[in-house]
Amino acid sequence: MQRDAEPMPPHPPAGFPARRILALNAYHGGSHRAFLEGWSTHSRHEFTVLTLPPYKWKWRMRHAAISFAEEVTKRLDQGQRWDALFCTDMLNLAEFRGLLPAAAGQLPAVIYFHENQLTYPDQQTRERDLHFGFTNLVSCLAADRVWFNSAYHQGEFLAALSDTLHRMPDHRPLRAVDQIRERAEVHPPGIEEFAASRCPWPASEPLRVAWAARWEHDKAPEQFFAALRLLRQRGIPFRLSVLGESFGNVPPCFPEARREFAAEILRWGYQRRRADYLTALAESDVFVSTANHEFFGIAMVEALAAGCFPVAPCRLAYPEVLGPSRAWFYDGTTEGLAGRLAELDEQRRRRGRIWDGEDRQAEMRQRFGWHGSAAGMDEALVAVQRRT
Repeated sequence: MQRDAEPMPPHPPAGFPARRILALNAYHGGSHRAFLEGWSTHSRHEFTVLTLPPYKWKWRMRHAAISFAEEVTKRLDQGQRWDALFCTDMLNLAEFRGLLPAAAGQLPAVIYFHENQLTYPDQQTRERDLHFGFTNLVSCLAADRVWFNSAYHQGEFLAALSDTLHRMPDHRPLRAVDQIRERAEVHPPGIEEFAASRCPWPASEPLRVAWAARWEHDKAPEQFFAALRLLRQRGIPFRLSVLGESFGNVPPCFPEARREFAAEILRWGYQRRRADYLTALAESDVFVSTANHEFFGIAMVEALAAGCFPVAPCRLAYPEVLGPSRAWFYDGTTEGLAGRLAELDEQRRRRGRIWDGEDRQAEMRQRFGWHGSAAGMDEALVAVQRRT
């Protein structure tokens, strides 16, 4: 278990009560890690952060309450105290609170949903294991406030929960849906407010296309590569950056595409240095998503803030995050994606650039930059009161 504490700023603004926050992250990797590190770094509060490695998520959800309770109890014995508790959806909050001494068990608690286990897509066609979905349910009921990363995510989770409970044989806790809705708030994750220096690229050169996501089935990488084949068939040249983390079971389309598009590839795979990832965005014209599952879409927000033109399916959280303009969306089909990329390539060649994106870049940074996002969550956390 990782143990660390972020220092509290020495002079919180007048009238703003700084709090001591116990933050628990049972799966400290990827967007979960980036979120907590971003907030605690920019927060006015003092964070004590306890984490577990991002490995074997099902085991994390089962044992994290015990592991964290043991560590927190030790710290209580050493005299540490906190004003509020923050955790993510990978923790069984009800179990954790039940295992704690009263000094910590009664802290006002917020749970943050990066994802949920009722609607997270399962590659297998077997019947869904509802155990983890019910862990999410009881954690919500044990929390004083329930935060979601998007309104889309909140609505999808509550709808799935209602449907699941109505299918139970008896003793259905149907009121839980309304109880959770009353405690729910939307707090999007933030992004670092980096300065994006666009890499010049003559209009006569091929279109530069970027795709970045977890290398897993729910991001539909097969559709992306199929759309590139259609571009090639139409005689439209392009350059390619395929980014993102890969895990144990990489879909076979990735090694196949690496061989097939070897002549077009600019960058391939996970960029270990943050600067390299931002450079990959800065040297791309368009950023594509083919996701069938996305509760927020932080990669899309970062790409737009870096000046990429967004190309996303009109579904999931994308309309909420990107806004209502139809310019950002394609119809969700492979042919529709290839057609939209061909249109943007023609637009770039005709005008010398796809768009004048500075205003949209500034908007993304203002809406989602950590300076504002952290301040909003800081204030929301101060308002959380323990339910009696």
